[in-house]
Amino acid sequence: MVTLTVNGQTETLDVDPNTPLLWVIREQLGLIGTKFGCGISQCGACTVHINGRAVRSCTTTVGAAAGQQVTTIEGVRLASGELHPLQQAWIDEQVPQCGYCQSGQIMSALALLNDNPQPTDDDIDRAMRGNVCRCGMYQRIRRAIKKTAAHEALAGVQIFEPEVNHG
Repeated sequence: MVTLTVNGQTETLDVDPNTPLLWVIREQLGLIGTKFGCGISQCGACTVHINGRAVRSCTTTVGAAAGQQVTTIEGVRLASGELHPLQQAWIDEQVPQCGYCQSGQIMSALALLNDNPQPTDDDIDRAMRGNVCRCGMYQRIRRAIKKTAAHEALAGVQIFEPEVNHG
């Protein structure tokens, strides 16, 4: 049995602690926004946050995530219910093409902006290097990140903190 908190919801699951977190998220919890890409932490499609840090869920075990706060793309939202500014920038810049990598790209970009709210092009390139976009939308991704960083309401503050359900 493993107790896992995902997007503020705590679940006790009957799974082997060595099971990849990705499969528990998708198969046990039904959260299919996190994608399987390569299975070896090279493409970034499976990126989620554990305690606010971007990790690859295909090679992180559910046991390693137990007792921590896991956030998937489904957990990215503003308290008001509106799109997160990064999600809106993604739409404005027409980033999604095939869309397969997008949840992992957004989760990595959020982690970058949490650590560095005013990233340079080099900072963005370094942070996003591990996320592969087969459609080649890297310039649009950079523009969306910069647009979010320039958002007045976000200047100098953490832009993403997972909601925690205390009930």
